[in-house]
Amino acid sequence: MTGSPGGTKMDALAFLADELAQFKAEGVFRLPRVLEGEQGARAVFDGREVVNLSSNNYLGLTTHPKLREAAIRAIEKYGAGSGAVRTIAGTMSLHRELEERLARFKKTEAALVFQSGFTANAGTVSAILGKEDLIVSDQLNHASIIDGARLSKATIKVYPHCDPAGLQKVLEEAQGQGYRRTLVITDGVFSMDGDVAPLPEVVRLAREFGAITMVDDAHASGVMGRNGRGTVDHFDLHGQVDIQVGTLSKAVGVLGGYVAGSRALIEYLLQRGRPILFSTSHPPAVTAACIAAIDLLEQDPSLIDRLWENTRFFKQGLRDLGFDTGPSETPITPVIVGEGALAMRFSDRLFAEGVFAQGIAYPTVPKGKARVRTIVTAGHTKEDLQFALEVFARVGREMGII
Repeated sequence: MTGSPGGTKMDALAFLADELAQFKAEGVFRLPRVLEGEQGARAVFDGREVVNLSSNNYLGLTTHPKLREAAIRAIEKYGAGSGAVRTIAGTMSLHRELEERLARFKKTEAALVFQSGFTANAGTVSAILGKEDLIVSDQLNHASIIDGARLSKATIKVYPHCDPAGLQKVLEEAQGQGYRRTLVITDGVFSMDGDVAPLPEVVRLAREFGAITMVDDAHASGVMGRNGRGTVDHFDLHGQVDIQVGTLSKAVGVLGGYVAGSRALIEYLLQRGRPILFSTSHPPAVTAACIAAIDLLEQDPSLIDRLWENTRFFKQGLRDLGFDTGPSETPITPVIVGEGALAMRFSDRLFAEGVFAQGIAYPTVPKGKARVRTIVTAGHTKEDLQFALEVFARVGREMGII
């Protein structure tokens, strides 16, 4: 806006400065740290080399030689981009190959690759449901699930976190209320607390009440189940979960998300999934690197074994020091400190001592549950993790956290 009717210049976005000032007053204002070089177990952020406990690069595949080689070969053969959305001219033979590999890996009829895990969740939920339907969602489901549910215009009911009895109560109350379809949806592994959904009970209840089941395995893909097939495989529930969502940007080490399920589901999403219809598909280098990562998962499960060995070592070390790590059962291990400003100061002090563990506060987590969130990877050495534990101990004691 250049001016008001009276000639005085107005700033229509002035309210944002007031909001930012409030964030700063609360001690939770942050700007991203800048990575210089590779995303590794040790990395350089803001000019400082640190033990990196803030990456979702669970298996260290972002820098794996086979992924690099596959990406370079794809650029040389196919170029830098795909040129269009999937349904116009942007579906390449590489995309089809990746989807066929993912379907076999997940033991489903078909799979469809999305531009991100966020669009996979939001695009799928909003495509298959409408205002006549009901979505029953775990209290701590990922934001992409929440946004997809809102976009669908379906009725949304939330059940208490990881509480099958609470889920059953919601489903019982919904009976006879005239909903066309019901979707029960949960994360497989929850991204902030690192706990695992009680998937067998969730699936049993969904089937009992005739509901569709959907599991977001973003943080279980490449981490849980045989060769990293996720929580559905971990609990041996193949054929009982209607929709599986995964990510290609965490343990797989590249970029994107995918949906796996029946052929009818995938073909329907090709007709009605808005991220597929209105956003350009993966570039060849990304697609080829993802295929190489699936090869590695199938051929070398030792990477996952190393991830879990490191997880057990570091998690036990934090607990032995007296830190509150919540209900974590996975490589995601929060160190819960309470107030947002304290979590940010704690994160900054750790960084100054050589450990990068990102502070997380409201609205990402509930008020009073702020934490620094740690993730170990297969790439960490015992020396890296022992150093990190020593820094946590020293800073935690200095700040009165332990």
